[in-house]
Amino acid sequence: MQTNRQFTRVLDIIEEYDRDPDKLIPILQKVQAEYRYLPEEIMTLIATSLGISPAKVYGVATFYSHFTLKPKGKYLIRICDGTACHVKRSTDLLDAMRERLGLIGGKNTTADMLFTIETVSCLGACGLAPVITINDEVHGLMTPAKAVAVIDEIMAEEAAQDAKAV
Repeated sequence: MQTNRQFTRVLDIIEEYDRDPDKLIPILQKVQAEYRYLPEEIMTLIATSLGISPAKVYGVATFYSHFTLKPKGKYLIRICDGTACHVKRSTDLLDAMRERLGLIGGKNTTADMLFTIETVSCLGACGLAPVITINDEVHGLMTPAKAVAVIDEIMAEEAAQDAKAV
């Protein structure tokens, strides 16, 4: 029944925009905010509901870098690799976090869907280099040890929430 709920929520979002094909981008943004990515079957549903081709929806979703067709973790970690951050060894942050999360072989998202790591060209916080963001929260003047400590803190918070839920 998860799929039915998923489709129902998407249809609610489409209705919020009066089934207007000109509102495709905000619809996709809201759907992605809800699910953290744009699954193929949901893009097809959006196309059908708006009376446009699935190719158009796919074209928009793949044109803009803001959209993703792959699931992302609850915590999106972006590591700046712009000039200032790179010179201050941002790649060491990436290596330390990937090792801590067990991300090997080019994987970017943990199996539990908790973390996704991406590198970006610039986060616009060069004075804080090297810098990372976690769900848009900026962490500057990072070291590999500080980066791993932030991950450990999040993991502890998640474990505590899971314990309360039981």
